[in-house]
Amino acid sequence: MVVRLPGRVLDALMAAPALAGITEGQLRVRAAEGEIVGADGTPVDLDATVVRPIPVYLHRDPPTEPDVPFEMPILHIDDDIVVVDKPPFLATMPRGAHVVQTALVRLRRELGSDGVAPAHRLDRLTSGVLLFTRRREVRAPYQELFAARRVHKEYRAVAAHDERLTAGVRVENRIVKTAGELRARVVPGEVNAISDIALIADRGDGTGDYRLIPQTGRTHQLRLHMAGLGVPIVGDPLYPTVDPELAGAPDAGDFSRPLCLTAELLAFTDPLSGEHREFRSRRTGWVPS
Repeated sequence: MVVRLPGRVLDALMAAPALAGITEGQLRVRAAEGEIVGADGTPVDLDATVVRPIPVYLHRDPPTEPDVPFEMPILHIDDDIVVVDKPPFLATMPRGAHVVQTALVRLRRELGSDGVAPAHRLDRLTSGVLLFTRRREVRAPYQELFAARRVHKEYRAVAAHDERLTAGVRVENRIVKTAGELRARVVPGEVNAISDIALIADRGDGTGDYRLIPQTGRTHQLRLHMAGLGVPIVGDPLYPTVDPELAGAPDAGDFSRPLCLTAELLAFTDPLSGEHREFRSRRTGWVPS
């Protein structure tokens, strides 16, 4: 941040939006421990009068993250890749308030390697098959595989039973998601989101199992398409409308109502060996049978 005239360094830090909620006492403790420094790395005097704009650096405390109480089994591991069965509520990689409770951090700690990197991503609420590379040298070919959409993906979802969807339907529209907004939305314009959706089983409780095959990869695409068909996925806090209580439950330590969407299958031709690879989740929609 940049401290601007007039006033003390402390006054400017206390007014900084990025430090909302931090107290003067906490800042003084950090300053005393040498954690608040200038551009040259030397400690800054919080009571000094600012005579010119200066950069001031400090690390914010990591957010408090409730432990996600689900295991992340390894489905496959070799010298190049590791494939896991990610549980819901676990982000793929650190972002925002989710740092430690991420698949990447868990896997790096389990394997004792900082070379592990995701080849693609799953939403935090989505469970299922997630592929990581193990060495920097092989990272690009696998990431390109996903970027070029040369991977066949199938998802399973649980939603209200709708017999009309037994034969399957293709949904095609345009989806946009603006940075800072929780939800994606359908807008007029050229199609950029295509999903094939079919009811494949009756669960006997008013819900059904659906097979979802995305032909494109827009953010929240499958969730938005299911809601648009009138069968929103069980446990979805955003679609068709925002449920603040459900959306905030995981951050309060309540993991009892997961989104019932699982990345069930990944299949592709390996970019290094040329062999066919296929990995399948062992999860079943995260709804009790």
